[in-house]
Amino acid sequence: MPKSPGTASRLRLGKRLTLLSGKRSAHPRQQDGTGFPGREETPRRRPLTIGTMALLLFAVSAAAVGQVMLKHGMHVAVARAAATRGPLALAAATSPWVLLGLVVFGVSATAWLATLSRVPLSVAYPFNALGYLGILTASVVFLHERTNAWTWVGTLLVVSGLIIVVLTRA
Repeated sequence: MPKSPGTASRLRLGKRLTLLSGKRSAHPRQQDGTGFPGREETPRRRPLTIGTMALLLFAVSAAAVGQVMLKHGMHVAVARAAATRGPLALAAATSPWVLLGLVVFGVSATAWLATLSRVPLSVAYPFNALGYLGILTASVVFLHERTNAWTWVGTLLVVSGLIIVVLTRA
């Protein structure tokens, strides 16, 4: 059933008065037109600044470093637990590498939260691809793990996806 012409004009007048008074409408449909309660218009996209990019790269790098420290710490803990015939959980909980890895990982989580407050998730999350590359490189260089060409090809494809996301963002 169509609304009477008077209803539409009253709604427009109500919106004008709301805008002038600075008060929000009690009716979400009237407020933003989406029909979703509590949903407001999304803010305009802010460009990635150098500081925001540095924070994002720090968060991803710290997460990668934390993961490598945790892996090294668990390797040491397994060897110590086997040598002492003690529980692995105790050896891991007292391993300086595991504890330091957890601290670094906690710092990375805090930096990630700060990043998410500034950058849309759809832009920030693909940067985790750099973490894959960093972890793969560190596992080969520092942990002396073996890898094959397909692992490198797959990782480079993921990083290529990151580059596409970043370039299409501009």
